[in-house]
Amino acid sequence: MHVTELARVLKRSIEVRVRCLDGPRDEPGVTGYSEPEGLTALHPVLGTFGADLQMAGDVGQDGGADLVHSHTWYANLAGHLASRLYGIPHVISAHSLEPLRPWKAEQLGGGYALSSWAEKTSYEAAEAIIAVSSGMRDDVLRCYPAVDPSRVRVVHNGIDLDAWQRPTGAAAIDGDRVVRALGIDPMRPTVVFVGRITRQKGLPYLLRAAERLPREVQLVLCAGAPDTPAIAAEVAGLVEKLRESREGVVWIEQMLPRDQLIAVLSAGTVFACPSIYEPLGIVNLEAMACSLPVVGTATGGIPEVVVDGETGLLVAIDQVTDGTGTPVDPEAFVADLAAALSEAVSNRDRASAWGVAARRRVEEHFSWDAIAERTLAVYRSALGREGDVNPH
Repeated sequence: MHVTELARVLKRSIEVRVRCLDGPRDEPGVTGYSEPEGLTALHPVLGTFGADLQMAGDVGQDGGADLVHSHTWYANLAGHLASRLYGIPHVISAHSLEPLRPWKAEQLGGGYALSSWAEKTSYEAAEAIIAVSSGMRDDVLRCYPAVDPSRVRVVHNGIDLDAWQRPTGAAAIDGDRVVRALGIDPMRPTVVFVGRITRQKGLPYLLRAAERLPREVQLVLCAGAPDTPAIAAEVAGLVEKLRESREGVVWIEQMLPRDQLIAVLSAGTVFACPSIYEPLGIVNLEAMACSLPVVGTATGGIPEVVVDGETGLLVAIDQVTDGTGTPVDPEAFVADLAAALSEAVSNRDRASAWGVAARRRVEEHFSWDAIAERTLAVYRSALGREGDVNPH
């Protein structure tokens, strides 16, 4: 979604060609690549690298690019090789870092060593690195000390303010029907979680904290796409246990269309972000754009989005330093998270006022127009000149 929105706004000023995974696309200016079946059969990461090789080669087609911009390790290798092959700058957007996601080894096995190698090699050679938060910039420099700090710039993620907003009028009536059909009671105080079932999102901590919430509070989980069978089983077990002790636990495992997700967010009282690793958290911006306050962990870039006591609450966390982000005292973190959520839902008028402030904050600081202009400034700096840019 980040690339889609950024490209949409950048196209107003420069020529943009997007190259991505997951097969052919019929969108103008977008080329999708399938991973070579033979390589994927050997290991999924090798399939990703095979698609990266195709991307890198194609960057020189159709007049070539002035600059290549990659996002995540899935495309970092393509950007690095294209930069070397065609002698053009490579800009990386740092959304997450492999050294700070060691649990990915559960999912990728030996492929985690390959994804880590691709990321490290690309970061150390890139002309510029865009960190999505100041916290992310610190992480980049800590994980990759060979990177020159002057090459790491902070440009936050953005949010489409027109697409993400609380519905009114007929749309609000339709939204009410949607949430009721999903099994949600819009009249109850509600905590909403949206995210993948992965270690970094901290869902097990939220499920344990939910045991301590007031009985009338409803918990809505928009959670799917588990990283591994192990964490899928852990979350399923915790949800079952929670349902044994309280009513109003709604688990939506399928990915909802945007309009339905907006309806769910708009029916909430507070949004929960219990992440133990979150460079910024676009999901928080989406919730805030829908006028929903956020109770989030004070880690990574979350404190740069959520203003404690103004647009929600921040939950302190003391984390181990082995890269996992695990709380030093998990029980204390769960207790603090439960206390913050309970406080947030205890006064619905205050929660509503926080939601209004949350919407105002994303309007003032996280619009895509502002993000695109800052990104263009990074491009021009990487090229060492002012003027038109033709990136991939």
